[in-house]
Amino acid sequence: MSVYRQPAAPPPDKQRYYEQVWVLVRQVPAGRVATYGQIAKLIPPPAGVSTDDYRLSAPRWVGLAMAACPDDVPWQRVINSQGRVSPRPEAAKQRQLLQAEGILFANDKLDLNEFLWAGPGVKDNPVQSRLF
Repeated sequence: MSVYRQPAAPPPDKQRYYEQVWVLVRQVPAGRVATYGQIAKLIPPPAGVSTDDYRLSAPRWVGLAMAACPDDVPWQRVINSQGRVSPRPEAAKQRQLLQAEGILFANDKLDLNEFLWAGPGVKDNPVQSRLF
């Protein structure tokens, strides 16, 4: 059963918010991923938006930003909080791009404990190669 969700209204200053998202996503290194919610938490609520409203809307706003990102933004590195590529027309391409960066999937899911980006300014531990 599919649950209908209304499209998220854009943030008050859409372009400014989107640019903040893109600055962060450009920092996610190859072989790592970030979640929509993780990116949202790194950006403060825009002026006039309550913390509660922001917490509810921000991950969708990040999704809107990713759908409109310039070519130099590694859009494939942003996934949902379950460690899955969100279903949409580009999902197969996103998975291919992530796999080309060394990200492994099991049952259409990746291990966030292994591949989640630590955040800006935090040195990631290298992903260890697998024996098998």
